Amino acid sequence: MNEEEIFIHSTAIVHPKAQLDKGVIVGPFSCVGEKVKIGKNTRLEAHVFISGLTEIGQDCSFFPFSSIGTEPQDVTYKGEETIVKIGDRNVFREFVTINRGTIKGGGQTIIGNDNYFMAYSHIAHDCKVGNQTIFLHGATLGGHVLVDDLATVGALSGVHQFCRIGKYAYIGGSSVITQDVLPFSRVAGARPPFVLGLNAVGLRRQGFSRERIKNLKEMFKIIFYSELNTSQALEKMKENFKPGEDRDEIINFINSSKRGIIKKTG
Repeated sequence: MNEEEIFIHSTAIVHPKAQLDKGVIVGPFSCVGEKVKIGKNTRLEAHVFISGLTEIGQDCSFFPFSSIGTEPQDVTYKGEETIVKIGDRNVFREFVTINRGTIKGGGQTIIGNDNYFMAYSHIAHDCKVGNQTIFLHGATLGGHVLVDDLATVGALSGVHQFCRIGKYAYIGGSSVITQDVLPFSRVAGARPPFVLGLNAVGLRRQGFSRERIKNLKEMFKIIFYSELNTSQALEKMKENFKPGEDRDEIINFINSSKRGIIKKTG
């Protein structure tokens, strides 16, 4: 086949009203529903199931037994038409599940660009995932979770409904997250989870300078390792650091938190 052709395996089932762009490949025993839209050069391996009102961007890869766009696992859902929106260049490994939104949650589950979802990871209804995130094996989001860009959710970790994971945050394996995770931080553990400090290794890999990392470490000392409460810590940060991308990211994140941030240190 050339770049302009669509390939549908003879054993696949694709609804005649489904919209497939140029270069899409639908592998053996895969199923594509009536209201599905699939962007250019996206590939479905064998046994992929995509249903509901689901929009998928370009150059995505779906591995066997991934299930995308199914009904939300919410007892109040009554069959309303809600949606999954997926951006470009995402990878969904084996047995990944992504549910549609609910009316009460805005009706949309949204995935950005360049994300990697390892086997058995789950994105529940009304979640919003940014760009360049990584979900390790069995990572699970409850409903209405927000995951910002470049965050990592560790293997077998669960994130409670309505929590938020900040930019560049790293959640260790087998963690239970019940409050918001501060940008740039490392968190791990359960009952309760602990802040392990700055995600310095991850930040260096993303090209952060030594000076930038040093400043973030100083901010973390104020927030997590001083005797100040959160309001006092934010005021001291404003006094000690000039307005800037990282300082403002942390301050705005804390001020907008509805569940509070994880502050217990380990």
